[in-house]
Amino acid sequence: MTHRPLIAVPARFSATTSALRHAAEVNARALVEAVWRAGGEPATLHPHAPGGTADPAEVAARLARFDGLLLPGGGDLAPHRYGAAHTHAAVYDVDDIQDAFDLELARRALAARLPLLAVCRGLQVVNTVLGGTLHQDMGGPGRDHRHLRHPVSLAPGSVLARITGADKTEASCYHHQHLDRLGEGLTATARAADGTVEAVELTAHDGLFVGVQWHPEDTAAEDPAQQRLFDALVEAAHEWSGRRTTG
Repeated sequence: MTHRPLIAVPARFSATTSALRHAAEVNARALVEAVWRAGGEPATLHPHAPGGTADPAEVAARLARFDGLLLPGGGDLAPHRYGAAHTHAAVYDVDDIQDAFDLELARRALAARLPLLAVCRGLQVVNTVLGGTLHQDMGGPGRDHRHLRHPVSLAPGSVLARITGADKTEASCYHHQHLDRLGEGLTATARAADGTVEAVELTAHDGLFVGVQWHPEDTAAEDPAQQRLFDALVEAAHEWSGRRTTG
């Protein structure tokens, strides 16, 4: 059997689950199945950040065994993480441990040029790490992008356009926040019809980095363009693994 590159996926905290007697750490089945279809081995990472502070050396050491990182969706980042003085009433599911761990994972992965796919909250985490900010709420029902599929236009010549093989794609969205000021080095490479930034790339990244505001895992099983995002992550991770083995 072909070696499956090891893809780190930080867990999300869940207060209840249908089959367990305790609170759980979970990842969406559609997400890990998309990684598996691509030929990767998805591995859930336990978020460890006592008191809301992650140890950079510990996170780097834990990440060193992996060939790629997938930062998934989840609850909102605490607004103070990107310098906001106030918290909008619509902000939900903030967890200091989750925030600190995800942010440090993103820092370490970017510093190491580890192949990285960032989805929804994951995109917002990367933007925050690079000094960007978020709109805390898009304006409520009819203006947010919850439970919504809509077309997004991809920038010609972008990594995203190359991966998907398209200049437009149908995005499955579930977000009420979006990027405001882009982080240092980020370029917007996809937008919705209302102007919302739906994807970014990092021009200085010499490995694979793609961040999308939508959830490609929702439709990846039937939409090849969405599955190709996971294929690209695993392909880059396979190359990373080869370099690490021979280096």
